[in-house]
Amino acid sequence: MSLTSKIKRFWKSVGPGLVTGASDDDPSGIATYSQAGAQFGLMTLWTTIITIPLMAAIQQMCARIGIVTSQGLTGTLKKHYSKPILYVMLLFSTPAIIMNIGADIAGMGAVGNLLFPKIESSYFSVMFTIILMDLIIYLPYQKIAQTLKYLCIVMLVYFIVPFLYKQDLVQILSATFIPKIEFTKEYLAILVGILGTTISPYLFFWQASVEVEEMQHKKKHLMVNKRLIHAMEQDVDFGMGFSGFVMYFIILTTGTVLYSAGIHQIDTVEQAAMALKPLAGDLAYILFAVGVIGTGLIAIPVLSGALSYIYTETFGWEQGLDKKFHEAKGFYVIIMISLLLGLSMNYIGISPIQALIYTAILYGVTAPVLIGIILHISNNQEIMGEYTNTRYLNMMGGIALVIMTVAAVALGVLYY
Repeated sequence: MSLTSKIKRFWKSVGPGLVTGASDDDPSGIATYSQAGAQFGLMTLWTTIITIPLMAAIQQMCARIGIVTSQGLTGTLKKHYSKPILYVMLLFSTPAIIMNIGADIAGMGAVGNLLFPKIESSYFSVMFTIILMDLIIYLPYQKIAQTLKYLCIVMLVYFIVPFLYKQDLVQILSATFIPKIEFTKEYLAILVGILGTTISPYLFFWQASVEVEEMQHKKKHLMVNKRLIHAMEQDVDFGMGFSGFVMYFIILTTGTVLYSAGIHQIDTVEQAAMALKPLAGDLAYILFAVGVIGTGLIAIPVLSGALSYIYTETFGWEQGLDKKFHEAKGFYVIIMISLLLGLSMNYIGISPIQALIYTAILYGVTAPVLIGIILHISNNQEIMGEYTNTRYLNMMGGIALVIMTVAAVALGVLYY
């Protein structure tokens, strides 16, 4: 088999895991990673080594739940747990996801303005919102899945940008494998921010629901077996690994270029892109900016789709990206409302930075609870049958639960 054939075969085998991983590096996430690099140089590079396996373990559990039960995470919660738990998740998830969408739309608009200064950022925000709405509503699931997969290629720009600037390999390796922690409010806040933006609850809901969608599209919902589970695990591992490496290279870029130049305060993605221009050249600046737009086009459909899955599964409405608008009106109306509410944040006085802080707090509260529930579901033989968690998944899930609980407590201490 030729190399081209192998690449095509591999690309065809890649599924929801890649899109889920890529959506984790959304514009708001890029802002967090950029701030980590600018403020602390390479000191947070080691966090990628920690977060990749934790992300992969949690997303594998969510994917297993979707595959085995043929239901999303919300549907499984509704069926096997008390309603108050479900409604609390709904209460916290809704504003968090909408504010995340708003921050991403604002980031894309601002970067669009950087590339084309004569056009105001608000016009770009409106344009991107309309484009996304049209694509989500009018494209069938398979087209959306393929489009999102190809958009992931845009994120490869972040693997190029650091090498447009002179690097110290020894320093990079040291920072990657030897953790350095400062017990200051600023450093702990960045660690909490990194955890909050990488292990995000909306990804849990999306992963489970989109696995169901994928199986229904391929008519595999009656063929659950170890081979299918193994293929899912490989897909999720690849997607989370891809996500982690993008995070790594963003911190590497800002941690070498901006930190070395004495630029230590980056609050938005456009600030990061602008700061790179005089230091690393026009090409680095353009690639970084284009990457932000690409990640936003991936992340916003995932965010709005996750929210819509949560609501439609809660109330038993028709759902699915494979359905046409008239077949699942409620599903698509929720997506449209979430995008419009996110866009409206640009006009009601909530800044992207405020939105990110509020989102981090809400995610921080819900993530430990959800991880605990996911672990419980994944070890329940009545629900999962023979596909309960392995020891490795339980160990990683337990570590994630402890870390996210500590992060939630730290978040409360830092902001209150």
